[in-house]
Amino acid sequence: MPAKILMLVGDFVEDYEVMVPFQALQAVGLEVHAVCPGKKRGQSVRTAVHDFEGDQTYSEKPGHNFALNASFDDVEPEAYDALVVPGGRAPEYIRLNPRVLEIVRHFNDAGKPIAAICHGVQLLAAAGVLRGKEATGYPACGPEVTAAGATFIDLPADRAHVHGKLVTSPAWPGHPEWLARFIEVLGIEITHPALVNA
Repeated sequence: MPAKILMLVGDFVEDYEVMVPFQALQAVGLEVHAVCPGKKRGQSVRTAVHDFEGDQTYSEKPGHNFALNASFDDVEPEAYDALVVPGGRAPEYIRLNPRVLEIVRHFNDAGKPIAAICHGVQLLAAAGVLRGKEATGYPACGPEVTAAGATFIDLPADRAHVHGKLVTSPAWPGHPEWLARFIEVLGIEITHPALVNA
């Protein structure tokens, strides 16, 4: 049976940060359920593209609509093996939902892997699951991570950081390393036939 991954999203989640992990994790055989508070399977969330164009912060443009494949009200966190929290605008307001915080705490308390990228650490900070840990994220989230009792690791956008079963990255340029490290934490080994037969 493939591992089941829960992905918590909301309107104006970052386009790449929801689309890429959703598809990539399925490509390695995992079952991924993307849910949004107040929405059901088959409904969509709007996304935003955050780009780095030399300004003091990212620019924001409309992205694609992203279809949810599970209903938030049906989520039983015990049925999932790991959690993914994309960034964008969504974490700053879905963290106001008490049920969202309960779900995040379940994964932390049960010692299950958690992957968060960019502004996703805002949700982890609000849930109180960062204390005593190391995490990275979008630089503007650094003060929140520190205030939550964690050590903020300042990394280039294309990097990722692992602390136990917590895998974080500053932004979508970090997808290759972030997803590779998360897959390792999940205990999945990916082999290429050319390498196996060499």
